[in-house]
Amino acid sequence: MVEIKIIRVHHNCFFSFIYSIIILSFSDNFYFMHRLAGRFLAHFDHSVIHFFRKISRPLARVALFTVFFWFGILKVFGYSPANPLVEALQRQTLPFMTFGTFIIFFGLFEMLIGVLFVYPGFERLAIACLIPHMVTTCLPLVLLPQVVWQGFLVPTLEGQYIIKNLIIVALAFSMAGGLHPWREPKPH
Repeated sequence: MVEIKIIRVHHNCFFSFIYSIIILSFSDNFYFMHRLAGRFLAHFDHSVIHFFRKISRPLARVALFTVFFWFGILKVFGYSPANPLVEALQRQTLPFMTFGTFIIFFGLFEMLIGVLFVYPGFERLAIACLIPHMVTTCLPLVLLPQVVWQGFLVPTLEGQYIIKNLIIVALAFSMAGGLHPWREPKPH
């Protein structure tokens, strides 16, 4: 004989879905239990996926804003640990500009990217700014190999810092994949 009790618990603080806790007292009906567990797992899986779909875009916005704004403001005030690397790259690519001027503009540019990502409707502009920023950020992999590589395909800490930008690019592109295509305005 199988006895089933389903208890539903609402947990509004963190998850916006209902947990189902199944308590079984069983004898020999394994197939029934297996099907019931499968239904529970399917419901749980659906609820978790729905929850992540609901929070993924706002979470991506906050993450991109945090990284770009925080790292940008550190550059503006001269506290960024990346400043020596940025200065070495700037000397090779823009020798006509002083580093003090460049790092402030670069930091402000990063802060702008962060702000653009946080506001809905500005994703296209944020990604348009992100692309040249990422190209610039990856230049040390080629132009400063003595700083970013300690051996063949063995990056230094600075190299790892740069290579991790692939995650930022992937996150930004996944946000772009969720955008709706622009429509041409209808003539009046």
